[in-house]
Amino acid sequence: MPVQTDNHVKLSDGHILGYAEYGDPQGKPVLHFHGLPSSRFEGHYPAVDEISTRLHARIIVLERPGIGLSDFMPYTIAGWPDLVGEFADLLHLDRFAVMGLSSGGKYVAACALKMPQRLTAAGIVSGNCPYDLPGARETLSKQDRQLYLLAVKAPWLLRLILWKTASQARKDPASVLSLFTGVSDPDKAAISQPAVQQLLGEMVAGAFQQGTHGAALDWRLEARPWGVSLQEIRMNVYIWHGEQDKIVPVVQGQLMAKALPHARPRFYPNEGHVSIIVNHYEELLGELIS
Repeated sequence: MPVQTDNHVKLSDGHILGYAEYGDPQGKPVLHFHGLPSSRFEGHYPAVDEISTRLHARIIVLERPGIGLSDFMPYTIAGWPDLVGEFADLLHLDRFAVMGLSSGGKYVAACALKMPQRLTAAGIVSGNCPYDLPGARETLSKQDRQLYLLAVKAPWLLRLILWKTASQARKDPASVLSLFTGVSDPDKAAISQPAVQQLLGEMVAGAFQQGTHGAALDWRLEARPWGVSLQEIRMNVYIWHGEQDKIVPVVQGQLMAKALPHARPRFYPNEGHVSIIVNHYEELLGELIS
């Protein structure tokens, strides 16, 4: 079945949520929560469709409000599971796994806390941790500190910065590669692949399809306390992280694993932020749906 990248559903309040599907439409459902700035195109990579089809997994990349095809509306990290639950009902999904990449990991944690009865598994790849955890703020780069400060104190200025990124991405998708300067050698190798470069261009451009409000809100939510008590999560949560990750340092994955009572961490010494999923997607997905 051809990849479907322009799907949407209408919620009971009239708002639209956009999503894309990859893999086997009859396979085990996995809701994938994209990073930031990213979109439903995060799975639009030939290996993702091929691997998920072979493993009989149905990958559904759901866009958050204001991202891609999804209407903008206020929401919170702690309230995200309510949207996921209604979305799953509309797709007639009783139980499903959740996987979050990078900034998408915080939404995995929220679902693991609020709706464990509907989850078959939960996994976080290259994910960050809440910045109110002891030692977390010390891991932030200067750029991240500036972005989070703007997200909380001057969201209008953050939207202006994002507008410039969005404008450049629409004119020249290859311009998004400038967001990945200073990455580790494994990430440089992964990003040098033409298919990965195309993927990055699509997913970043898709993030701003309806403007910058959605991404700016996502950053604001990330910069503040999540409102999710990690210590109360009772289900297993996989933590997968590259030790050479310079975008989200591995210390954040380690702090997250320490905070979760039933974490199942695995740290890859020779992988970075992007390379871990490029090089190990089959392994990670297989573990998630086994």
